[in-house]
Amino acid sequence: MMYRAFAIAGLIALSALPLARAQAQSPPQRGTARFTAVQAANLDKVSAYLNALTSLKSNFVQLGPDGQLDQGEFDLARPGRLRFAYAAPSPTLVVATGGTVYVQNRRLNTLDRYSLSDLPLGILLNQDVNLKFDRSVVGVEEQPGVLVIHARTSTAHTQGNIDLVFSWPLLELRQWKVKDNQGGVTTVALTGTQTGIKLDDALFTVPVKAPRK
Repeated sequence: MMYRAFAIAGLIALSALPLARAQAQSPPQRGTARFTAVQAANLDKVSAYLNALTSLKSNFVQLGPDGQLDQGEFDLARPGRLRFAYAAPSPTLVVATGGTVYVQNRRLNTLDRYSLSDLPLGILLNQDVNLKFDRSVVGVEEQPGVLVIHARTSTAHTQGNIDLVFSWPLLELRQWKVKDNQGGVTTVALTGTQTGIKLDDALFTVPVKAPRK
């Protein structure tokens, strides 16, 4: 349950596939030389979109590498806060606030904590986003109707293992894909997205375990 919840929501740093070619490469250096002028301009546009984004609320549908389908509600308040409320029968609630990620399993009455710095989605939560100079970004490409940003979950990895997908040219976050260290891909798609709305601070309250009976 723990691995599935994190992998599906894209909420932990998943190792890149251990390819010898990737391991042999040096980490890309800070700067824009690794991007073409067009790519750099596209990254600037996405950075501006994210910096202007104060809040986001949507439904999400997630497809795991084993074919399991889950859904729920996703809330994001920049900087630094997000929430994944999984719909029944899943017992999982994920809340990121105050630099910590909390994962609650209501069925097992467990609460686990992780550092927000381990989030591959941290790229969306930073106070000041500048993707052009973000060393976690390893590529950007235009596809029909979308712009895809390839990123890695750690500067120790040279292979991108999370893809952020935005509608294009009218920018809107649509989905992300996370690849685990077995090569399995989990896709999270957002639907019914609303931005710039007032989100109740209570949504990001730290979960607590139920008292023992």
